[in-house]
Amino acid sequence: MVYITRKEHFNSAHRLFRPEYSDEENLRVFGKCSNPLWHGHNYLLMVTVKGEPSRETGFVMDLKKLSQIIADKVLEKLDHRNINLEVDFMKGKLASTENLAIGIWNELEPGIRCEGAVLHSVKLEETENNIVEYFGII
Repeated sequence: MVYITRKEHFNSAHRLFRPEYSDEENLRVFGKCSNPLWHGHNYLLMVTVKGEPSRETGFVMDLKKLSQIIADKVLEKLDHRNINLEVDFMKGKLASTENLAIGIWNELEPGIRCEGAVLHSVKLEETENNIVEYFGII
């Protein structure tokens, strides 16, 4: 089994809050990430696929195709967007990095599977200190 990772970047704004909480309660629970005027991150996204290399090409998956799937399904929807207000796959969900990684997985997995590879993980770096890695439902 061979694992290969594609690295991409995007910039997005979000707010961590629960609408049923007061501003004070949101501040207590989510800290400065609950700022009603939003805040943003320069995210680093790492998508790892796995499989056996093709005898014909030597690839687990053509990285140009993987890059295009990521661009179409994720970057186009997230880059320079407000996650809470503009991202269809995050509607009705708390815009945490954990939920975002799960949403990205769900967007990518069908297209990667169609290319004959297996999505192994989605790793999302929100800051240099906060990183989430998701391996799908076991």
